[in-house]
Amino acid sequence: MYLSPRHAEIIQMAKDNGRVLVDDLASHFNVTPQTIRKDLNDLCDQRLLSRIHGGALFPSGIENMEYEARRKIAAEEKEAIGSAAARLIPDNASLFINIGTTTEAVSKALLDHNGLMVITNNINVANRMRIYPSIEVVIAGGVVRGSDGGVVGEAAVDFIRQFKVDYAVIGASAIDHDGALLDFDFREVKVAQAIIANARHVILVSDQTKFERTAPVRIGHLSQVNTFITDRCDIPSVRRICQEAEVQLIETSTG
Repeated sequence: MYLSPRHAEIIQMAKDNGRVLVDDLASHFNVTPQTIRKDLNDLCDQRLLSRIHGGALFPSGIENMEYEARRKIAAEEKEAIGSAAARLIPDNASLFINIGTTTEAVSKALLDHNGLMVITNNINVANRMRIYPSIEVVIAGGVVRGSDGGVVGEAAVDFIRQFKVDYAVIGASAIDHDGALLDFDFREVKVAQAIIANARHVILVSDQTKFERTAPVRIGHLSQVNTFITDRCDIPSVRRICQEAEVQLIETSTG
């Protein structure tokens, strides 16, 4: 497949950063936004990128993007979401924290809490929180995924089922407009389902780019959570589900 030099550079930038934005690309290449939109449409037609509002994501299809690229996507939004979630969790609470870059942002925002018991299948979360004496960290056993430090598999599921906690903080790789919560790894999904089933209050944290993605494995449905925290939700069907299922919708940025 032939790619023009500009197209090839756009692909590389998307691969390095997880996403590219029209305005940034127009400035970088000194061309009009209309030219960049045509470039992105062409690359999306070839299934090399996935279109989102204002730009494009890498990659498309059922492939999950590399951990570092995912961590960079909507980093400021994830920080705000993390802070909002942390405000809902009081001191002396027990909670699950699942795999994901947004759930990791929640763990970072919780570091000033006292008396927490944190059960996690995320090595990055455990490593960040373990050095704080006011937080007890319990980590699940199982298969460690080399790509992102997630602990998955039946052993992790059995471990999670031993607990009944006050809160669960979960993420999703994609959120369908019908409310389905989706992911890429069926082993991770089984752990997420066990977490949902064994928490009194489930908090879903996800930035708005997840509305533009797809993934093949179903975790559950938005109606199963108690609180949904995102930077912005412009999907009418998702807002309707939250209202009908009495899911508290918190948007950290509506500008």
